Amino acid sequence: MQRAVGGFGGIRVNSRLLIPVPFDDPADDYTVLIGDWYTKSHKVLATTLDAGQNIGNPNGVLINGKTGKDASGKDDPPMFIMEAGKTYRYRICNVGLKLALNFRIQGHVMKLVEMDGSHTVQNVYESLDVHVGQCLSVLVTADQPPRDYYMATSARFTKYSRNATGIIRYAGSTTPPSADLPPAPVGWAWSLNQWRSFRWNLTASAARPNPQGSYHYGGINITRTIKLLSSVGLVDGKRRYALNGVSHKDNPTTPLKLAEYFGIADKVFQYNIISDDPAPETINSIKIAANVVNATFRDYIEIILENPERSIQCYHLDGYSFFPLGMGHGKWSPSGRSTYNLLDTVSRHTIQVYPRSWTAIALTFDNAGMWNIRSEMWERHYLGQQLYFSVLSPARSLRDEYNMPDTEMLCGAVVGLPTPPPYT
Repeated sequence: MQRAVGGFGGIRVNSRLLIPVPFDDPADDYTVLIGDWYTKSHKVLATTLDAGQNIGNPNGVLINGKTGKDASGKDDPPMFIMEAGKTYRYRICNVGLKLALNFRIQGHVMKLVEMDGSHTVQNVYESLDVHVGQCLSVLVTADQPPRDYYMATSARFTKYSRNATGIIRYAGSTTPPSADLPPAPVGWAWSLNQWRSFRWNLTASAARPNPQGSYHYGGINITRTIKLLSSVGLVDGKRRYALNGVSHKDNPTTPLKLAEYFGIADKVFQYNIISDDPAPETINSIKIAANVVNATFRDYIEIILENPERSIQCYHLDGYSFFPLGMGHGKWSPSGRSTYNLLDTVSRHTIQVYPRSWTAIALTFDNAGMWNIRSEMWERHYLGQQLYFSVLSPARSLRDEYNMPDTEMLCGAVVGLPTPPPYT
């Protein structure tokens, strides 16, 4: 829960020099961390969740740790400086616990160039929805009359208002920003349509020299479909969140990956306790257990994230980027595949699921290990809405996974066991 009180920051990963970037070098590169915040301490929030209670609504939202106003209502000093005529890169991340946020800059448009490490088609937007755990980059040109301008961020999909501002100053300006803030969009249909406008830049490179479009994800045969159905309920009078009727809880003494590595997984947890295609009544009851699903190494798997609730959700998958194929209202069915984008959807690691809707993603499980997929809404994650994919390479090769370091500390049921044969 330290994330609730500022235990986060930005790590900027620049492209290697040998890989061309599909835009000119900006005059400067700014990190903008937006997110909700609570006045209660992280320990109080954790105690509330441990008691099986909801932590409630955030008290506000912040931009780089600030609301934009001091106690008297006066604007904070400018966060960023721009020189007239120059273009700047803003890397915007939603680091909050709960709220999807909309971000906009007074009097300026934003050219989207990157999302979660993928270069995008460079469309221009007046505002952008940034869901919990997501990051994106925009280019902003200082092409307006020199003065101060507000950045604004505000809560989305809530019945209450939470807002924050920050000032961008044109170099040499002494003119304060206009009090007229650009309005936020309304409704989730607007957000869904904006998501559909995001496109992968097929001719640009990202981490590798080859163009992003050289990976034809739409032509790969799906070998397995896993539907993950979210639910919430009470277990022994305490609130829990679940996927396919199971609310995840780690073994208290032996980490799951450690048990698997030492070959004693069956003594610590059970694989595949959920179904790939859960019955609708699954959401009516919740079981607390370690939730680990086997995935075959290098299989191309479709995952359906289904949200029957009235609130928006957001999921992150460790160890991978995936292709968000499609979204739709109601329950998913195979006919939904006719709406999939099989050409140029933007590769992501975190994706939203709108209220009473579904999101379909697909990926090749080619990264050996044990990987967490979780709700980015932190109370949901904390109270069990997560699971692990176990991806084992049959070759036991160092090409696929490293050996555990000799200096690794051991605990729980693996203490005193012989070291497994090394990967070769």
